[in-house]
Amino acid sequence: MTRAPSTDALLVERREAVAYLTMNRPRVLNVLDETLAAAMATAFASVADDPSVRAVVLAGAGRSFMAGGDLALFHADLAAAPATAAELIDRFHAVMRSIRRMPKPVIAAIHGPVAGGGVGLALACDLVIAADDTTLRSAYTKLGTSPDGGTTWSLTRLLGPRRAVELMLLNEPIDAADALRLGLVNRVVTKADLMPAATALAERLTRTAAGADAAVKRLVQQAVEGSFDRQLDLEKDSFVGLAGTADFREGISAFIEKRGARFKTG
Repeated sequence: MTRAPSTDALLVERREAVAYLTMNRPRVLNVLDETLAAAMATAFASVADDPSVRAVVLAGAGRSFMAGGDLALFHADLAAAPATAAELIDRFHAVMRSIRRMPKPVIAAIHGPVAGGGVGLALACDLVIAADDTTLRSAYTKLGTSPDGGTTWSLTRLLGPRRAVELMLLNEPIDAADALRLGLVNRVVTKADLMPAATALAERLTRTAAGADAAVKRLVQQAVEGSFDRQLDLEKDSFVGLAGTADFREGISAFIEKRGARFKTG
């Protein structure tokens, strides 16, 4: 039986047939850096290959599930932003592909402000339980770039192109109640009930037929037109290209300096 070890950035716990993966950068709202991305890729690959794991719960420590990527990485060397983006997105997309490809269900237990790649990560999971304090926000265009993490693929299929474009262009927050109404999450519970609800759902799934569950997951994915892998590649190309622009450098600088971005016009 293969088990992924816990790291400072990612806590891995096993309770019977359920694996619990908890992103553990609470002081920065679990934003994604190379260390967290690598730990997640290793952990998901491990649980995917472990036949004794029947369900996975993905959560975040502290005040947020995940608030996107670690923008300080880009701000440290804005000239190298395209290369930084390419490396980080490759690691992140490896996690997304692992979630989508593994036959066992993955449950996202989300709470707090969920932004950028955190939205894509949650929507890539098979089931999403949200605490009532959850807000979802795309946020990419505020930084002068476009989404990654499968966000354009997931939002377009869940909401339709018109609403998806609106949410990604305007970056308006979606609260838990609206997320449930729109079909972005499966259930909304109090924050205190979030992990108990995710645990109860995961344990319920461990008592179902593994082969049937895997078939349902596979068939539902096949029923959706278009390729998730291709969309991930398109998203990476777009993000990496935009990471070399003045708008992206301004967006990152404005975020770090806690001011409004002043993007060029025309």
